[in-house]
Amino acid sequence: MTDYDLTDIPAAYDRARDHGPEVLDLWMRLTADHLEGRSITRILDLGCGTGRFSEGLAARFNADVIGLDPSVKMLELACEKQRHARVHYQLGRAEAIPLPSESVDLVFMSMSLHHFADPAVAARECRRVLRDRGSVVVRTGTREQISSYPYVPFFASSRPLLEEILPGSADVRATFTAAGLHMVAAETITQTIASDWMVYAEKLAAGGDSVLARLSRRDFEDGLAAVRRHAAADGRRPVVEPIDLFVFYDEVGCYGRMTRPHPNEVSDFITHIEA
Repeated sequence: MTDYDLTDIPAAYDRARDHGPEVLDLWMRLTADHLEGRSITRILDLGCGTGRFSEGLAARFNADVIGLDPSVKMLELACEKQRHARVHYQLGRAEAIPLPSESVDLVFMSMSLHHFADPAVAARECRRVLRDRGSVVVRTGTREQISSYPYVPFFASSRPLLEEILPGSADVRATFTAAGLHMVAAETITQTIASDWMVYAEKLAAGGDSVLARLSRRDFEDGLAAVRRHAAADGRRPVVEPIDLFVFYDEVGCYGRMTRPHPNEVSDFITHIEA
């Protein structure tokens, strides 16, 4: 698990990981398609980082959104660029969500699951804060897709790190079904992350990937040079990557639900960053 506050990653995160409005629209449309017919008035963007999806969620669902993240640096950047009045940010961890029980209709998480210290506890917390017929949408990398990630062939030492930190698809399903949620969809979505390989190389050079940040300086520089050589030789094609999407519903009402509020729960969505 990466502690972003101990790194320089937050400052480069958006430059390296923002793939443009088309990708945002893709994921908002996919999320809405899976939740068609469900009432969505309050959303938790769990592990929101710099808020890349928070405002899109608020706009797409016309809902209140709280972005929760354990990184002060990430939340500071999210607040700096906040535009939507119904989006608010709060410091907190997935294993102890500081919200009341049965207070949100949707928990959305994007590329944050592998950062949780205890995914099983986080899944139980997700179910606790969900209202009846609430949903959990998980956008994540998985071990099954590692060979298809575009930088892996150029950064050989990234593979064992990805195998160490990424869950398998079966792990994701088991984690949330054990918490009492029912999986209704699992699919792999291919998204375009750069218009060509030279653009992709510059995104990698920005330093916004937590896995590549763990490589030695030499391994990183050698891999980046290899990407740039590939871009110069045959790099005009768009760069794509697969991302796994899982959708879970809470269909059993309050039966078996953990109703005791977390000791640190709060009643309102507030913008709050602690030093």
